[in-house]
Amino acid sequence: MNFKHVKSLFSKTASSKRLTIVVTSSLVFVATLGLITYETTKKTVAMTLDGKEKIIRTHSETVGNILEELDIELHSKDYLSLPVETAVKDKLSFVWEPAKQVHLSIDGKQRSVWTTEDTVKDLLKDENIEIGSHDQIKPKLDENISENMKIDISKAFSLTLNDGGKKKKVWSTSTTVADFLKQQGIKLEDLDRTKPDLDKKVSPEDIIKVIRVKKVSDVVEEPVEYAVQTRKDADLLKGQEKIIQHGQNGLVRKEYEVTKENGKEVSRKLMNEKTLKESKEKIVNVGTKVVTAQVSRGESEAGGTEYYVSSTAYTANCNGCSGQTATGINLRSNPNLKIIAVDPNFIPLGTKVYVEGYGYAVAADTGGAIKGRKIDVFFNNNSQAYRWGRKQVKIRILN
Repeated sequence: MNFKHVKSLFSKTASSKRLTIVVTSSLVFVATLGLITYETTKKTVAMTLDGKEKIIRTHSETVGNILEELDIELHSKDYLSLPVETAVKDKLSFVWEPAKQVHLSIDGKQRSVWTTEDTVKDLLKDENIEIGSHDQIKPKLDENISENMKIDISKAFSLTLNDGGKKKKVWSTSTTVADFLKQQGIKLEDLDRTKPDLDKKVSPEDIIKVIRVKKVSDVVEEPVEYAVQTRKDADLLKGQEKIIQHGQNGLVRKEYEVTKENGKEVSRKLMNEKTLKESKEKIVNVGTKVVTAQVSRGESEAGGTEYYVSSTAYTANCNGCSGQTATGINLRSNPNLKIIAVDPNFIPLGTKVYVEGYGYAVAADTGGAIKGRKIDVFFNNNSQAYRWGRKQVKIRILN
């Protein structure tokens, strides 16, 4: 190969390289120019999310296209300040607030909602859920909404609390009596009990009773009544009694365990007993001797002093009558006796007397109205007494 030929070949090679460089440079220039043109023709858009502004440069035609470009799937509950079909213009601004899912539980009933509200209070207002002053809610109303937040609401209801006999109306969100008492700050002592029981559920307008139970000691001294012993005495007239020994009550000391509910005693149990003084029985002799008013033939023939007296009649069952004579004869036990009531200053008690129309009798009784020459004749029944009536009779006092 000669020199000219080599020179010619090198010249051709150099020309080819220059062409390649020129073409490449042109392509780069065109691409750069296109890129510059593409970027400079973008529109500037401001999108606010969670209170923070983000600047976006885009060729999107609508707000909806911008969200698609950002791979944002729009939820029906999301907040978008402009319609998705809004045309994009330079320096356009809009707000997008994605909805958060919140789980609500109201008295155990659960449901989920989507919201763009800021606080729990705003969410409940948007859902038309009213919160009363006694209702319980977690978290608090001013808490900010977060994704998958759980809101627990317990609606309060009214019922009556009877604590140891003191009643009052209260509000509760409790499910059992035990929860209710804890909510009200009520403590139970070991013996206290409730109606209904602690594990029972409470309902609106229930009456919850707290029965305060206490056991206390009570020491008392009680009398022990004496016994009465009766003995038959043939020397005493039937119906008469004679006290041989007066009775005396004993004394015993008793210790009780007393159970009180709401301050009132409901039971007592004897725990200890001690005799302080023994009782002394009463001994009474009871007469069995039957007295007759018959006078012996000798006595009747002995004569005696005769008088005319004013007489009336009475029975053992008259108003104000005790049935017992002044001398201790029980007329109800001895209905067949012949007895007259007299003034002892005129006829001494125990005197045997013959009464005309009545027979032989014993002066064994007195009367408030029997003064001087007056007597009152005893009969067994009212009809005999009525027939006797009031009249003058002759009597003879036997010696």
